[in-house]
Amino acid sequence: MRGALLTWPLLLLLLTASAITQKAIPRAHDAAEIEGLVDAAAELLDRRGRKAFEELRRPDSQWRHDDLYLFAMDLSGNVLFNAANPHREGRNWLDERDADGKRFHRDFVEVVRTYGSGWVDYMFPKPGRASPSVKWSYLRGVTIDGTAALVGAGAYVD
Repeated sequence: MRGALLTWPLLLLLLTASAITQKAIPRAHDAAEIEGLVDAAAELLDRRGRKAFEELRRPDSQWRHDDLYLFAMDLSGNVLFNAANPHREGRNWLDERDADGKRFHRDFVEVVRTYGSGWVDYMFPKPGRASPSVKWSYLRGVTIDGTAALVGAGAYVD
């Protein structure tokens, strides 16, 4: 019986540690790459506006490769651009919840309004998949054709 009592706390500790590592921010070099990509895209969007979307959508480019892609939305939650999921464009996703119930688009807007840029974690399917994975996205405020917006890209943890 004593062994069983010791096993439960150990099992809970292992489960907790596992949950923590699943939500870990991307490795430093991944984070730096994503921040650099988003910053460069923000500069391009500031200069060219929506005309830049065509360039940002190109597969196998500096803007989009592997599971890495850019997205943009206005600060009201309307998706302006999503390179991997164009079917999401033109719709308001502010109240969308991830698999954990998190309204992550609201978090995107809050980070940009409060800090100008930053990281948000949430659950979202990788391109071409249905089941959600842990994702961290870096977001930066931008102006697209006179509209206050944000641009972002992220890394899937698993």
